[in-house]
Amino acid sequence: MSREFKRSDRVAQALQKEIAVILQREVKDPRIGMVTVSDVEISRDLAYAKVFVTFLFDEDSRVIESGLEGLNKASGYIRTLLGKAMRLRIVPELRFVYDQSLVEGMRMSNLVTHVVRKDQERSVEE
Repeated sequence: MSREFKRSDRVAQALQKEIAVILQREVKDPRIGMVTVSDVEISRDLAYAKVFVTFLFDEDSRVIESGLEGLNKASGYIRTLLGKAMRLRIVPELRFVYDQSLVEGMRMSNLVTHVVRKDQERSVEE
């Protein structure tokens, strides 16, 4: 009988929780601001992790760029804190990436709403 989750999935889930706590409590860089860890993708050998983040005020691209720069600069410090918090033989190298899925989801939702509204207006006219 196979396991329900691979080890890499379980480690990624634990990393997501620990990174969120570390960003909330330990990292004091003003460029970062309010950040949410939305997902973590980890390599099969657990050596590399891609951390997807969103920012509270993410309308401005400069805020996003400076936030990502601050996170990537602090990745070594975050990795050190992860090593202390989790028992892993290899603490993965972290790379922070802006998560576009929320923005794309909102855009798609607006497009669907717009099309439905146009369709209803056309059916009323006929």
